[in-house]
Amino acid sequence: MTPPYGPALRQPDQTSCGAACVVVAGLLRSPAAAPTAASFAHDVLDTHRRLVQPVDAVGRAQVPWPPALGTPPWAVAKALQDIEGVPYRTRVARWSASSAYAIVVTAVATHPVALYIGSSLMPRHVVLAVSAGSAGLSVYDPASGGLVTVTQEAFVGSSLRIAGWNVPWFVVAGP
Repeated sequence: MTPPYGPALRQPDQTSCGAACVVVAGLLRSPAAAPTAASFAHDVLDTHRRLVQPVDAVGRAQVPWPPALGTPPWAVAKALQDIEGVPYRTRVARWSASSAYAIVVTAVATHPVALYIGSSLMPRHVVLAVSAGSAGLSVYDPASGGLVTVTQEAFVGSSLRIAGWNVPWFVVAGP
């Protein structure tokens, strides 16, 4: 199923972008009916609460992460792993953008890839790469609920221009 990208898939608050990406990844694999804005917001907030708890779903302690920064990359990796059924891991993109872009293009051919983006000082937003083509990456942006295209030049040059953020920080990808 292709989710109905648009306003119905906007993140419901300022810190739930990572959880919104996880919910959309689930929608990509689920034959369920398209969500309404209200049901999507409920699912995202419920997922966010689960992902930022001090312990994960099976009771293991999670590494602390500042609540103001939203969802930690390792929690997103575990959630995507549960959805996709393949191991996910977090890689730093900030200082090796060319190789990070190549990782995203390769990985997104079979599984969605979460990207942590932000300013030159810190990551501030999470988006979800859902496909790659000759024009670049097709990326779900929870701030708008829509898809944006990210070219290789924009990724490598730290000029993403997604929801006001430009710099790629982390890639959360499967094999």
